[in-house]
This record gives sequence, C-alpha cells and structure tokens, in this order.
Amino acid sequence: MTPVIQEEPTGCGIAACAALAGLDYDTARTRAAALGIHANDRTLWSQTSHVRALLAHLGIEVLEGEQPFIGWDALPGRALLAIKWRLIDGVPFWHWVVFVREAGESVVLDSKAALRHNVRRDFGRMKPKWFITIGPN
Repeated sequence: MTPVIQEEPTGCGIAACAALAGLDYDTARTRAAALGIHANDRTLWSQTSHVRALLAHLGIEVLEGEQPFIGWDALPGRALLAIKWRLIDGVPFWHWVVFVREAGESVVLDSKAALRHNVRRDFGRMKPKWFITIGPN
C-alpha cells in the first residue's frame, strides 16, 4: 500500500480513503463529491460518518465504532487512526492517517504534503487517540 498525498489542506480523510482503496487523490475526491463529501467540510475531520460513507462506497469494509488506542502492537493489520487529536471550541478535530502491517513491518501512511516522508515509522512522535478497524478486503 502506498500513501496518497492530500491536495487540499483539509483533505486527509479523502487521501486516507484513497490509499486504502488504491486510488489517486483526484479520483477519490471526485467519488467523495458525488456523495456530498468535500475536504472543506469540517465534519470530515471532526466526525467519522464521512470517511465511513466514502470507504463503503469504495468497497472497503470497516468495523463499527472506534477503539481507543492502547499501543502499536495492539492495532489490527489495517486501521484508520486519529492523530493530532484536539478540541477547538469544544469540538474534537484530528488528522486521519492509515496504519498498515504487512509482511511483518508496520508503517503509517500520512497524507500531509509538507512531510519529507509520507511512509512513517516514527511511532513515538505520533499520538493516536483512537482508531477504526479496516476489514479484510
């Protein structure tokens, strides 16, 4: 799996879905728009309903609910992680990233365009709050 770089400052949810589906950002953005999902909608990174709807539309199975982050070893093989979690005027916001464990190696695919490396292994620097388990497909 390869990271997809977000083309909009607030497009991390769309980029994460694109990475999981093996699509480029523009294709995922077009499919999201057909569902009424747009990167400039603050609920894309303050609620889970939009990414869940886009993932379902893209044929990606997700498990119900969010699980609290306990540790990197406790994560499933694929997960959508909420990092950089914060409250703004009492509303939670976060940055979406994708956790992948393949062939014994764990990485985080981070869509932020300003990063030097979008495949991250600096687990101590990331502080996930919770995650959504991505199904086996």
